[in-house]
Amino acid sequence: MEKISKFLKEVVAELRKVTWPSKDELIGSTIVTIVVSCIVALFIGVVDQILTYLISLIFGTGIGG
Repeated sequence: MEKISKFLKEVVAELRKVTWPSKDELIGSTIVTIVVSCIVALFIGVVDQILTYLISLIFGTGIGG
């Protein structure tokens, strides 16, 4: 029980040291994250379509095609 109490006190002490972002910083970071995620998703989608096309050219259209 003593170890748990010590652990929780240390957790609280560490959380007091944390610098939490302001509302503006949080909104800005969220927007950047969403935009970058969309760009990466678009890039991966385009690369997937190109590779799918190239593989279909090399191996044909598939079974029964």
